[in-house]
Amino acid sequence: MAGQVATDQAERLAELIRESRCTVALTGAGISVPSGIPDFRTPGEGLWENVNPMEVAHIDAFRRDPAKFWSFYRPRLDSLSAVVPNDAHRALAELERRNQLEAVVTQNIDMLHHKAGSERVIEVHGSIATASCTSCAASYPLEQVESLFDPDGVATCATCAGKVKPDVVLFGELLPPGAIAEAERLCAGADLLLCVGSSLEVYPVAGLPELTLDRGGRLAIVTQSSTPYDSAAAVRLDGDVAEDLSSVLAALG
Repeated sequence: MAGQVATDQAERLAELIRESRCTVALTGAGISVPSGIPDFRTPGEGLWENVNPMEVAHIDAFRRDPAKFWSFYRPRLDSLSAVVPNDAHRALAELERRNQLEAVVTQNIDMLHHKAGSERVIEVHGSIATASCTSCAASYPLEQVESLFDPDGVATCATCAGKVKPDVVLFGELLPPGAIAEAERLCAGADLLLCVGSSLEVYPVAGLPELTLDRGGRLAIVTQSSTPYDSAAAVRLDGDVAEDLSSVLAALG
């Protein structure tokens, strides 16, 4: 019975995508779990299960103790650089290729949407693709960051010896204004907002579905966790996101 319900919901979502003149995807950490990247808050598995994010992922922590900050981020950057996209990322890229998806708005910093082939990706929390000097703003691609570490384990600018920080949004920082403005414009104009792998609880991103609903658009939610918008969703899938989106793609033919 559960399998039939999932199939029916996948077919219903495929129907909504066909009907929509403008579909936008909003993705969170859950879309990357099938690629082997843990999400943040799943009990026993989440990234913050054994680490206090205020001590290692806050802008004040970076300023106060960059060596401790990098002791957390350095191995994470190294591991993320080797991760490959899964079928959920590839399904969204294929929808864009078919002109059935306008853009992907993502909370993720892992570059997997780009690796999967998506072209219009709005990264509202930044990306590990680059790191920048906090003094002179010199920018370094991910593959060069490892060469910047000094003996204390701090990434140091090759130009001015300032402290280098990954271009991701840390706790205590504002989201990039250009990215969040584009995300708001896209969601406000969407007939269908496809929310994948996000709990939709962290603001301001959690307010984006409201923009779609306010203009009379529909929500489709594909994630295993519950969200504040479940009752407002036209379609709700809660299985493996890679399998669910693959089923939707198959239903589209």
